[in-house]
Amino acid sequence: MDALLMCGGRGTRLGGETEKPLVPIDGTPMFDRAAAALRESRVDTVYAVVSPNAPETAAHARERGVPTVETPGEGYVEDLECALGEVGRPVVTVAADLPLLAADHVDDAIAAARRDEAGCEDDAFDSVTVCVPAALKRRLGASADSTFECEGRELAPTGLNVVSDAPDDTVRITYDARLAVNVNRPDDAELAEDLCD
Repeated sequence: MDALLMCGGRGTRLGGETEKPLVPIDGTPMFDRAAAALRESRVDTVYAVVSPNAPETAAHARERGVPTVETPGEGYVEDLECALGEVGRPVVTVAADLPLLAADHVDDAIAAARRDEAGCEDDAFDSVTVCVPAALKRRLGASADSTFECEGRELAPTGLNVVSDAPDDTVRITYDARLAVNVNRPDDAELAEDLCD
């Protein structure tokens, strides 16, 4: 299974002059941190999904030997659909603003997506959205731009998913604080730095 590292957004909420995926956390750009976690996982090939909104990130990916998928930069969903059209499914998707991602997170998501039914082919996967409780984000002081209700609980997507052709999406809940920190604002970057220690 391949992976799409989503890194073509504008990153305007973070401020500053550095493109969001290139913002360093504990001295290492978020792009490099997420790409390393993906490379250390069971993923076969990592593709950087880039756009005209982040030309320095696209160049950075190419300098590091990460193949790129060019998208128009019209938004996350639109860029994801464009990338899926090129790479196919099933695929792991990761937001580049998830700097504390680890290989075991990716492998757990892949394992959760694998269909375990008798007679299923080895490459049969469900779609999985990895989420954390919104309460965990609040307790940590992490921003929560998007939440939804699931079985009476308020959840926040982490930015780690498995996308397949399956019609349904399974929600997998984790309490791992590392997946609760998407760096969208300066305070999130500070929190990520603190959790690196």
